[in-house]
Amino acid sequence: MSKSVPTFLQDEVSSSVMSIYSGDFGNVDVKGNIQFAIDYVDQLNEFHIFIAQCKDLAIGDVKKQRSDPYVKSYLLPEKYKLGKRKTSVRKKTLNPVYNEILRTPAAAFELESRGEIKLAFQYVPQPVGGKKTPTTGEVHIWVKECNDLPILRVNKLNSFVKCTILPDTSRKSRQKTRTVAKTTNPVFNHTMVYDGFRREDLKEACVELTVWDHNKLANHFLGGLRIGLGTGKSYGTAVDWMDSTSDEISLWEKMMNSPNTWVEGTLPLRMLMVAKMAK
Repeated sequence: MSKSVPTFLQDEVSSSVMSIYSGDFGNVDVKGNIQFAIDYVDQLNEFHIFIAQCKDLAIGDVKKQRSDPYVKSYLLPEKYKLGKRKTSVRKKTLNPVYNEILRTPAAAFELESRGEIKLAFQYVPQPVGGKKTPTTGEVHIWVKECNDLPILRVNKLNSFVKCTILPDTSRKSRQKTRTVAKTTNPVFNHTMVYDGFRREDLKEACVELTVWDHNKLANHFLGGLRIGLGTGKSYGTAVDWMDSTSDEISLWEKMMNSPNTWVEGTLPLRMLMVAKMAK
């Protein structure tokens, strides 16, 4: 074992099995193994993954007969930047040696570290200019501000909020705020309006709001919430996104019971498995 391997890991590094994702990468026949170890360092409040080396990897570029491998880790259910780490690249080798530690602060996965969002809802049974006996109404969503968002990049948090009302995942259901730059306490003051909702539809629908950090290469998920009745079902079908917390349910019920009136709340952002959007 290399002397660069941390003492607390030297007895724990062992071989892994072949990737369970073999066959998911085009014509590459995934093979080889990886030596690694995991540890939680209480003094640092960090989760560590020590990547030692890989052996007998597949050739990634068949034409050039070479591979430039690196190792990437995710801590599920977090799939975005808060839980993603990777090693440096080792060029032209099928047996790369890394001896690197991928560190993730435990705070990245604590609920309170995701911040909170202040917002208001209103159900308007009869839009202005509508019929005397309306068949559908509008859901108004007022995204006011967020507070104490997690910092991904020093002084470079550029956040915005996405919204969709499930089960509709089409493009017409997607709305978003403007991006507010360089602050963990962005003020949006943005109102979104969704029409075509009967009162009975409110029992089956769920507002999914997600907060993102924007940069040129990719948007990174910061946290979100789902406002609905949290029944686990929508129109009789079991769905995983109907999972509202008690506070989220309470706000939705207040809106349903107070038509034409704004109901306001400040709710903690949480980790979500974001609903898959239709193309």
